[in-house]
Amino acid sequence: MLSYNHITLDPFQTSWLPAHLSAAMLRLDKIHPEISGNKWFKLKYNIAAAKANNSKGILTYGGAYSNHIAATALACKEAGLHCTGVIRGEEHHKHLNHTLQTAENNGMELVFVSREDYRSGKAANTSEMMFPHYHIVPEGGHNAAGAKGCGEILSVLPATGFTHILCAAGTGTTLAGLINSAQPYQQVTGIPVLKGAQYLEKEVAGLLQPGGTSHWQLLYGHHGGGYAKKTPALIDFINNFYKETGIPTDIIYTGKLVMAFRELAQQGYFPENSRVLLIHTGGLQGNLSLPPGVLSF
Repeated sequence: MLSYNHITLDPFQTSWLPAHLSAAMLRLDKIHPEISGNKWFKLKYNIAAAKANNSKGILTYGGAYSNHIAATALACKEAGLHCTGVIRGEEHHKHLNHTLQTAENNGMELVFVSREDYRSGKAANTSEMMFPHYHIVPEGGHNAAGAKGCGEILSVLPATGFTHILCAAGTGTTLAGLINSAQPYQQVTGIPVLKGAQYLEKEVAGLLQPGGTSHWQLLYGHHGGGYAKKTPALIDFINNFYKETGIPTDIIYTGKLVMAFRELAQQGYFPENSRVLLIHTGGLQGNLSLPPGVLSF
């Protein structure tokens, strides 16, 4: 069980934030250097289920730069569980990047599959036959147990005073947890970081429970070209945001989230006197794919 003592709620002001809005960042990135951001919340109940069912270990899926893969490896190590990661892309066999090397160092067994087999589901079927009696955690922790854990995010620090909650969306698991636990008067907005991610509407809806807010939506126009795509404008924005606030963000999730927040704020999306909470979902290790010196932190 990780301690939440390092998580902070950081109000921030920038040169572009309208005076009639207030904003703060829930710093889940501070929870742990490797099991960072929302990853622990997604894994918490999956690990508990694996132990309760006496599973042989955890079998999960992800890409070569997956924050989920890195976090699962260490979380399982600390829980005393074996884990296997099915990695999209057989080309990584010989030269492991930082993410995969860290996962392997933490005890994860890596199984590489072709992108075609990964997309078709063939790899999942084969892997689950190869590793019977393992607890299956889908890519990105996208299951009911993951959403249940993410439903606890808003209780880490007081969040009832906010009118709007913004979160980057990859699988939609964290967003579903936030919707489930938000107050009825709170608007929850997801910013998909993938291009053509309209399917997330159904994915999120499938994880919702009665009692959460009915005020939620996904805004699809802020992906910056697609998943893990980066532009000079994004890099400049991330550096400037850090200079103004001292808050580091990543190029895949939270950087795009804050950039979207700036655009929405300047477009008048938020009513006057709105109080906006942004969820920092961690993933700073993803910045290691950049050459040294590109980011100012």
